[in-house]
Amino acid sequence: MSEEFLVSVPDIGDFHDVEVIDIAVKAGDTVAKEDTLISLESEKATLDIPSTDAGVIKELRVKKGDKVSQGSPIAVLVREGAKTEKAKPAPKTETAAAPKPATETAAPAAKKPAAASKSPAPRAAGVITVPVPDIGEFHDVEVIEIAVKPGDDVVAESTLITLESDKAAMDIPAPTAGKIKEVLVKKGDRVSKGTPIVKLETTDAAAAPAPAATEVRSEEPTTYGAATPAPTPAPGPRAAPPAPIGSQTVGTSQSARAYASPTVRKFARELGIDLGLVRGSGRKGRILIEDVKSFTKAVMSDNRVFNKSAGFSMPEIPPVDFSKFGPVETKELSRLKRLSGQNLHRNWVTIPHVAQFDEADITELEEFRKSQQEQAAKKKLKLTLLTFLVKAAVVALRKYPDFNSSLTPDGGSLVTKQYIHIGFAVNTDQGLMVPVIRDADKKGLFDIAHELTELAEKARSKKIKPTEMQGGCFTISSLGHVGGTGFTPIINAPEVAIMGVSRAAMKPVYVDGKFEPRLMLPFTISYDHRVIDGVAAAEFGRYIAAVLTDIREILL
Repeated sequence: MSEEFLVSVPDIGDFHDVEVIDIAVKAGDTVAKEDTLISLESEKATLDIPSTDAGVIKELRVKKGDKVSQGSPIAVLVREGAKTEKAKPAPKTETAAAPKPATETAAPAAKKPAAASKSPAPRAAGVITVPVPDIGEFHDVEVIEIAVKPGDDVVAESTLITLESDKAAMDIPAPTAGKIKEVLVKKGDRVSKGTPIVKLETTDAAAAPAPAATEVRSEEPTTYGAATPAPTPAPGPRAAPPAPIGSQTVGTSQSARAYASPTVRKFARELGIDLGLVRGSGRKGRILIEDVKSFTKAVMSDNRVFNKSAGFSMPEIPPVDFSKFGPVETKELSRLKRLSGQNLHRNWVTIPHVAQFDEADITELEEFRKSQQEQAAKKKLKLTLLTFLVKAAVVALRKYPDFNSSLTPDGGSLVTKQYIHIGFAVNTDQGLMVPVIRDADKKGLFDIAHELTELAEKARSKKIKPTEMQGGCFTISSLGHVGGTGFTPIINAPEVAIMGVSRAAMKPVYVDGKFEPRLMLPFTISYDHRVIDGVAAAEFGRYIAAVLTDIREILL
């Protein structure tokens, strides 16, 4: 007998509802153990979910854009030993699912409702080809999202695909209920009126006609052809809205012009949310369900923020057509960079940053480091300056526990941690990641050197686990290998401080009545002024400098 089993999302730490950004397999593919099935991306990392065994993919349980957590089903896998046995049903599927006479007679029937939707005639259930309906003057419109996959059950008016032109986005709905037999387009394709989208096996004896109108969310108040926006209440005279609430507010209501799909609009109407007050985080500012949820939570918690109509506001950056001044090339940021950018922006805006600049004499430290390289090489390790910076941070955090703390969300209490986990910034081709060395205070130099190398390699190869980037107490960002004389790093919330290190340089230092060449390391401590005052920050920086200057402090 064939042996089938379900592959689920493994332990991915504290992350929940993580988006599926890529599916590497399809039904019928043969996979080996550890082959990537899907890729997930959270705010901090991209990670590939591997197959737990070798076999053949019988069925996929997720699609691109789904949100998954630990235990969510990914695919049904037939063990490799049963591969030959499972290959036999293929002819059955072909004869049962696509008999030519049924398809050929049903396909023309699908065209009649689109052309003459006034009087749909009853017909037998069968397989119909759903085309792009009348979308007005739009041609060669890009497919930006596919909402269904083969095997999905759909109801009438549920979204099949989403199109986007330079002026509007359109959801193409299913003309009737049924099961998706085949998707005929892929993301990035260009389509026009009449282009086949999917093959749909209808479940009703009388299939509904294809819709003559498709909702358009436009950035301009223009309606094209039969494409009309979702009905909204007539904007009669009303008082100016109160200062909006929540982190997603954008100002005066313009719900009818909000860039959102019918599903999101319906969800917002059910909650009584004006979409004109919600800032979208999707492509080109598209409003997602998550944006509506975030806005609702902000309203419920009375979390007021900057707004155009408020007294304390930030003016928006006006759009500029750079092509007017010369040739340009536009490249989308990676998802990780976009998410990291949002977090950095939030941290910069919400945390009162102050930077304390200092430098440390690491002449003796560098001599000691070089003297240990031979011993490190025997252990197949590279003893870098960052290893000693981690040890110095551990010693300093023990002496100054306020730097090893976090504010509670309400800002009313300070949580001081009894453990010391040190994060370090790693530059990858997808963006910045911050792996964490856990219990750094309990590890020696060579242990820390080993973890630094291992975690950095995992981050760059996208094999790092979410749990390996959580729980940091203090972060070190080093640009010494690149250069520069100083910079101000942004605090990695909910931490309250971060250390930025630049390139060391030989300088003349006045010692015992004469100048001597000393290797000086410039560094910066950025700190949260709500928790740490200037005197404490200066003392913390001086202590780190002293620890780096005298190697004995690190080795204690």
